[in-house]
Amino acid sequence: MSEKKFIAIVGAGGIGRAAGLILAASDQLSCEIFIGDVNSETANEAARWIEEGCGRPAAQAFTMPWEGADEAMIAIFEKCDIVLDCLPGSQAPRIARLARQYRLHYANLTEYVKETEEVTRIATDAPTGFILQTGLAPGFINVLGSKLYQDFCAANQVEKVKKISMKVGALTRNAEPPYFYGFTWSPVGVATEYLKDTIVIRKGRKRSLPALSELSTIIIDGVTYEDNLTSGGAADLPDAFEGKVVDLDYKTLRYPGHYKWVQRTLADIPDNEERVKKLQDIMQETIPSVEDDMVIVYASVCGKDHKGILRAIEKSYHIKPVTIGTKTLRAIQSTTAAPLCEAAYMLLTGQWTGPVFQSQIDADAFINGPFVSAIYGKWAEEVDEKNGVVAG
Repeated sequence: MSEKKFIAIVGAGGIGRAAGLILAASDQLSCEIFIGDVNSETANEAARWIEEGCGRPAAQAFTMPWEGADEAMIAIFEKCDIVLDCLPGSQAPRIARLARQYRLHYANLTEYVKETEEVTRIATDAPTGFILQTGLAPGFINVLGSKLYQDFCAANQVEKVKKISMKVGALTRNAEPPYFYGFTWSPVGVATEYLKDTIVIRKGRKRSLPALSELSTIIIDGVTYEDNLTSGGAADLPDAFEGKVVDLDYKTLRYPGHYKWVQRTLADIPDNEERVKKLQDIMQETIPSVEDDMVIVYASVCGKDHKGILRAIEKSYHIKPVTIGTKTLRAIQSTTAAPLCEAAYMLLTGQWTGPVFQSQIDADAFINGPFVSAIYGKWAEEVDEKNGVVAG
């Protein structure tokens, strides 16, 4: 893609600046980056950080208003080709409306269901493309689940499967009792996914279940974790796979003991509209934030082949912090920002219009794309022909 592209990033926190650095440091895309935030100091610091990381002037800061758009923001949007939305999920409809008004492509990260539905309505029949929920979870994990389903069906000559499982954990390397956790990303995001209902498929039909209602244990690469249902991570897969799979869900991975601590904590919080904020406040007061993190990603598909033999196919990743230019990105930054950058790369080809969901993305092209593969590695399959298992 030789033509220079102009990219606006709104939200200059950890993911926004990581996306800016990945794009600026890439030789796949010639681009000029504008990074905005409601806090001018945050925006300016992010622009300096990106330029230090890639060793050249690469990003211009701008200050955003709390609502709508001012003249400076409009001037940038009129110049740009795409906006990458790294703001809290509640802001997604606002930025999507501006993207449509100024004919920009748009990509966001949010797991918020109501806001995603609103952005979908805004993007319907738009002349530009809107890729929704394209971070880590939702995002990469859903493309991975789709790829495994496609590979399973092709290998076993079937169209329906028994189960699709998707799991992600943003974890610290160590965890102390009683909470067995450390914050590596947004506390409000954690509190929200623990309390909002989740969409799953059970017995072939899409349905809603309470978050944290199916605690279980799993061993991944020899390490024991616990997992539980949390909201938003399944993206549009419950709609796309209804009738094709008996059970489908997304669960968040944690160290054993964490979810019991959460349930004990929730027992003392009134069940009202302030519950998310109360849980967030307690966790922030109790649980430390930690920079040295890791991300565990796991997906599997299980079902019977055309001969009736039960088989499984699975893939796992263990991602550590990575260096881009002169900066080190935490694992949660790189694993979330890389799919967002890949989505931008896709949209800037001009082949997409209207809302684009995770199930509609070409899984092979996305996973092997330049930005995703730089963080997750090239797809490598080790197939056990006898058992039909793909190891990560």
